[in-house]
Amino acid sequence: MSQTTKPAKRGRRTIARHGFLKSPHPFGQLMKIVGVVLAVVLVSGAGVAAYALTDLTTDFTDDAVALEGQAPVPPDIGAIEGGVNLFIAGTDECLPEFAAYFGDRCTGADASGELNDVNLLVHISDNPRRVTVVSFPRDLMVPIPACTRADGSQSSAMSKQQINSAFMYGGLSCVVNTVSELSGMNIPFAAKVNFGGVINITDAIGGVDVCIGNGGIRDFYTGIDWPAGARTIQGIEALQFLRTRHGLENGSDLARISNQQQYMSRLAHKLVSEDVLSNPATLYKLASAAVKNVTPSQSLTNPLTLVQIALAVKNVPFDEIVFVQYPVNADPADPNRVVPNRAAADQLWAALAANQPIVPTSDPNAGGGVIVVEPTPGEAVTPDPAATPGDTAAPAPSQTAIELPDSIPGTTAAQQTCSAGNLRG
Repeated sequence: MSQTTKPAKRGRRTIARHGFLKSPHPFGQLMKIVGVVLAVVLVSGAGVAAYALTDLTTDFTDDAVALEGQAPVPPDIGAIEGGVNLFIAGTDECLPEFAAYFGDRCTGADASGELNDVNLLVHISDNPRRVTVVSFPRDLMVPIPACTRADGSQSSAMSKQQINSAFMYGGLSCVVNTVSELSGMNIPFAAKVNFGGVINITDAIGGVDVCIGNGGIRDFYTGIDWPAGARTIQGIEALQFLRTRHGLENGSDLARISNQQQYMSRLAHKLVSEDVLSNPATLYKLASAAVKNVTPSQSLTNPLTLVQIALAVKNVPFDEIVFVQYPVNADPADPNRVVPNRAAADQLWAALAANQPIVPTSDPNAGGGVIVVEPTPGEAVTPDPAATPGDTAAPAPSQTAIELPDSIPGTTAAQQTCSAGNLRG
């Protein structure tokens, strides 16, 4: 999707402006990394969120949000029919400690505004457990239902609005209801996270190793000028990496989502590595950073629930952790927006409802966000969490996998990708 932005001065680490309907916000796209971090923390290393609950529960529950119209959640997630759905919203909340990075966004008329620029639906299937993370593009035009605001007033239902405005109309609960209606899925758990989590969580685990492909990335809008090859990113660099659009081969918002999925996969591998799981100090730092940067739904504040989610996903093999983009078509009313491709989406929702394994068939190289690479000879490979000592081969699938249409871009955590940089070697 096209955007009009003002290039940053070379040599400065700045965060770019992006369009927000009629009121511009310069860094809302950065919130995608926050949602990415939280989603992977909860579904790939969820135990860390429960690891230090004795010390951190108060921070996690003080501002918990009630989900409007939500029925009571059973104490055992295994009793939830159809699998467990968790929604992650990353918002562009302006925090004083990071204001210096965002210029007018934190000092101008829009400083108090807040949009849900990250929208991730995490589906954990019934036994056998599998994980599917569905990313909804911020420019997706969808119906938004009537929502109750924090002051008790109610917003009007709208037939077509940009999905990232739902939080503005009714907070986290409104975003959840919007996605629930779009997907047809019951969503009992949700969380909101701000961009402080990007720096704090990434730093807590010592950074994430990503791969820059082609000849490298140069993006003056985010301040990136990085050569090709492996790179460990932390803090502001993580924000820059997941914000970049102009630095990718395609240059679109949808290509940026593919690049972010590389980060999600690499973060999942890092979280189950010995560097994290065998280090109590790192686990505590990660738990503390995650809990202190998350506003959960009231249903997600039960420590037992967090532990159950952790146990449900801890042995899911990497090839059954699937990251997909919600399928879209161009909006005939606006070339800078997209609309749902409901025919393709229905196939995804039907497979998840039937508890069938899914396999992306789209070519990851075709989107201009990432390129698929083979592991370098001799490169250390993170053990698959489903493997056990003495295993000599992966277990045979218990069901016939459903091949998704190629209009649904996606990858698995077992695939290795690099950013499709905009420079040629």
